Order: sequence, then structure tokens, then C-alpha cells
Amino acid sequence: MLKKLLVLFTGLSLLGACQSQNDGSSQPVAEEFDPLEEKVIYGTDNRMDLYEVTSSLQRRLADSTVALIKTSSIQTSGTTSRISAQTFRQSYNLCSSEKFGEQENAAFCSGSLVAPDVIATAGHCVRSLRDCGETKFVFGYAVKTKGVQPRDVANSEIYSCKQIIHTEVLASGSDFALIRLDRVVANHVPLATRKQGSVKVGDPLVVIGHPVGLPTKIAAGAKVRSTQASQHFVANLDTYGGNSGSAVFNSKTGVIEGILVRGDNDFVYQGSCTVSNRCKDTECRGEDVTRITRILPYL
Repeated sequence: MLKKLLVLFTGLSLLGACQSQNDGSSQPVAEEFDPLEEKVIYGTDNRMDLYEVTSSLQRRLADSTVALIKTSSIQTSGTTSRISAQTFRQSYNLCSSEKFGEQENAAFCSGSLVAPDVIATAGHCVRSLRDCGETKFVFGYAVKTKGVQPRDVANSEIYSCKQIIHTEVLASGSDFALIRLDRVVANHVPLATRKQGSVKVGDPLVVIGHPVGLPTKIAAGAKVRSTQASQHFVANLDTYGGNSGSAVFNSKTGVIEGILVRGDNDFVYQGSCTVSNRCKDTECRGEDVTRITRILPYL
């Protein structure tokens, strides 16, 4: 996915969105807009590994989320596959003070199961049939036991892209994709989505996904900050690049309210290494979340 890493990388612009055709193919539609900015930590860092989470609701929601991983990072042998990646610390020249530095970060985006064979993610994560063909959708890429990296995954938990149902990326607007998988998903339940109405300022949120490609992280303690835009809302979610496509849930009801798509810069230099960019809960630009009701016409 596109990533804007403060100082280290130059921001890149998305040059096109895709509109799905009746045959399931996608054609690029030219768009011009500012570079996507990524994510940041607001107030307390609320990211937790799956083994740390005690909420039965949050664990159930996490069970139906996926990591988007490049096919080239997965080697299949028999009934299992091995996922290969550098550590977070190696990938980002991370300072030793940062959390999760020893964990490996194979994912490039996040997604969630919204129908028996359909994944919702960010539009800029899968913009073309080529992107689709180079991506695997992996359930259970999570640290379930402290210190144990999720390198080996059962092939039954790995799915491929069959069809791009719809993908779009609009300037400062909606950004989402719906992907039909190669088969119906077994052992994971499609997640509930808001069907009507809208979130309100102050509503409590939890986001589940793969910040900087790491194994599943659950980050609660966030709230809706603004609902002025028609296609997205703004919240103080603790997210990074790699969280793009993450489901953002109402933390009380467990219903998906939206899809995390863009936000502020991830990292800043601290001497010769990098640390997370941090803001107070009410400061910085906030994180943009495409309203889940935008996907309903295509489901």
C-alpha cells in the first residue's frame, strides 16, 4: 500500500481509482488529489495483541478480520504455508523504545469478512486485477501466545481473489474495495455492518487490523471526532499504514461503522532511529474512516 513516512519517504499520489464492470473486471478512472497521509497514535497507545485481549466481543470481531499479504511472501508446503517478513524494527529503523519491534510485519493492508465470500478493505489496497492476483487474504495472522510469531498458517486459512466487486478511491472522500474470494470462508462468521443512520460525535470505537503490517492489533479507547463529511467520519484511532482497510467497530455493539483509510504521519526521527508520531486525543488531523454504508449498494 502507499505509505507516507515522515522524513524517511516521499509521499506518493494515487493516480487512479477503479470502477468494476459487469464482468467483474476493473478499469482505471483518472483521479487527481493530494497524497494519502497515514496514521498516528492519539493519547495513550491502545494497541494490543490478541493474547492480551480479554473482551470476548473484541476477540470474536478479530476472528473475522484478515491480513492482506503479497503472494511472494508466502511459501506453501503440504497443508501449511510459511509467511516470511523482516521485523518491524528492521523494516523501519525503529528505536528500541517502540512497542512490537521484534514482531514480523508481512501484511500491507487489512480487511474484514462482510459476506460469506466477500472481504471489505480500502480501495487503494486493491485497485486492479493485477493487485488482486498478487494478494492473499489470511485469517489468523495474530500473536495468540506471547512471544510466538505467526509464521506458519494452515492453507485452509488462506484465500485468493476471485473478483473485484467494486473498488473506488475518491479525493478526500470514500475509499473502499469489495473483493470476492475464491471460495466461501469456513470457520469465520461475516461481520455485522451498520445498515442505516450514522455514527455520532463521541461514539466509542475499536479498530482491528495490521498496523505497519504487524500481526493483528486491537486498539480500543477511540471516539468519533467529526461527522461533517458525507462519505467518511474522523476519529482518534491508534493506527498506522497497514491499518488501511481495517474495520472500525462501534465498541459497544460490535457493528462495523467504517473502513480506516487515511490519517496523519506515522513516524518521526528521534536521533538516528524512528518513533511513533504522537498527538493528544483532540489534536492533529484525526483518522479518516469511510462510512460502511458506502459499500452497501455493492454487497
